Amino acid sequence: MSIRSTYFSLCSLVFVIGTALLGSAAGADDFPSHPIRLIVPYAAGGSADATARVIARQIGKMTGQTIVVENRGGSAAIVGTEVVKNADPDGYTLLLGQSGPISINPAVYRNLPYDPVKDFAPVSLTSTYPYIMVVNRSLGVKTVQEFVALAKSKPGALNYGTTGVGASNHLLTELFDLKAGIKMTHIPYRGTALAVADLVAGQVQVVFSDPISALQLVKSGALVALAVTSKDRSPIAPEVPTIAESGYPGFDAVGWHGILAPARTPPAIVAKLNTEIVQALKNPETKSLLGSQAIQVVGSSPKEFAGYIERDLALWKDVAEQAKIEVK
Repeated sequence: MSIRSTYFSLCSLVFVIGTALLGSAAGADDFPSHPIRLIVPYAAGGSADATARVIARQIGKMTGQTIVVENRGGSAAIVGTEVVKNADPDGYTLLLGQSGPISINPAVYRNLPYDPVKDFAPVSLTSTYPYIMVVNRSLGVKTVQEFVALAKSKPGALNYGTTGVGASNHLLTELFDLKAGIKMTHIPYRGTALAVADLVAGQVQVVFSDPISALQLVKSGALVALAVTSKDRSPIAPEVPTIAESGYPGFDAVGWHGILAPARTPPAIVAKLNTEIVQALKNPETKSLLGSQAIQVVGSSPKEFAGYIERDLALWKDVAEQAKIEVK
């Protein structure tokens, strides 16, 4: 190749790179210029949906653009998650990620159609929430220690209810069993409400429930709250001890929500989204609305969120392997 040809080739390459960089910067400068879709991979009405709508409303106020919450439930949240994986990486289609589809599904599904690390760009961890360990009052136990002693005296005799095989509270209960050295029988349901209803009826003896599904029944006396799964007590139920302080130091397993974009979304747009989301989470109204559902606001950098996901993936992979849990 001649010197002149090489020169023009280099000039062309510089022009292409420069144009791409300018285009990216320009795209970030006027982002968002039209409505954003926030995909919730669950049906309307749950904690994920409620969280998405609270955050979307506040971000919409700040950006002047509508954040359209779109529920795409089905197949253990795989359907909605895959929608975002396949979306254009332009910041206009986002995922309300959760521990189930992002951290737990990879541990229990052999052929998952997405990779939680390679296919998504973490934007911000928005919130966390504990599970609450509740039992039927007729069981006659009031503490975790008493429950474990009962379970050890009757191996396999106690039933625990979950929202399904491979669900978050399925692995969470198995984690507790591993830590406590007990064995219970799994009874899967099609939702937390059904599992809790059978707990009240005495068909199962324990459920690790989201707080909203159980706390009213605890307050009415129908159920007894033994512990929460977070490392700190929940502000919405400060009288309920943690599993860590009930004899299992270091126990910390919570559900979470966070915003993710498709992989290859420009870093400038991810950074801008992060700024808007973190600001929205600092709003007192946002904190109050989420706090009323026992959801604690976080707000993190993309790097911090990526590290959080990495640790969560490792935790649930280990639990699934030890408990031999697999969804085929």
